[in-house]
Amino acid sequence: MADSNDSRAVVPVARSTRAVSETLLNEKWDRAISSMIIRSSLGLSFGVIFSVLLFKRRAWPAWVGLGFGAGRAWEEADASFRRGDSPVTAALRQQKS
Repeated sequence: MADSNDSRAVVPVARSTRAVSETLLNEKWDRAISSMIIRSSLGLSFGVIFSVLLFKRRAWPAWVGLGFGAGRAWEEADASFRRGDSPVTAALRQQKS
């Protein structure tokens, strides 16, 4: 009866039913897609700026900037998928224990 005034409730921690490898793969895909969007946008914006300032408003600098940004993101994603480790691996190992 002494514990009846204790207002703290014990809440169980929700565990993911997915495998650790699936979680890592999903995080790599999320990182790859967000990197592709960000780097392509930055490349396109730099291309538009250079187009306006230096190339008499031609379209090709914007397309080249978009291509450079997308290519850089592709290479990073490819390297991430080829590598077996991930920065979140240590956190997932701690969570599993």
